[in-house]
Amino acid sequence: MGSEGCATVYRLRHDAVTWREVDDEVVALDLVNSQYLGVNAAGRVLWMRLASGATEAQLIEALTGRFDVTPEGARVDVRLFLDNAAHRGLLEE
Repeated sequence: MGSEGCATVYRLRHDAVTWREVDDEVVALDLVNSQYLGVNAAGRVLWMRLASGATEAQLIEALTGRFDVTPEGARVDVRLFLDNAAHRGLLEE
């Protein structure tokens, strides 16, 4: 538990993306690359957490708490989501 205190907190760069919730999804405009992004229900859970800032562990917990997914499966999904968002320049740490 002590290591979570120094864990990286990820959040969306508000100057890099604008977005809206539509039903159970998120529709976003990547302002850096001028591309629209669609995020499904699981991605929406992560997106909403990243809007205010979350650690990787908190994101994993959010997925396992909402969906029928193992912690290992959630960890892979979270890492892919974070890597994709970081590659697009949408995250700050």
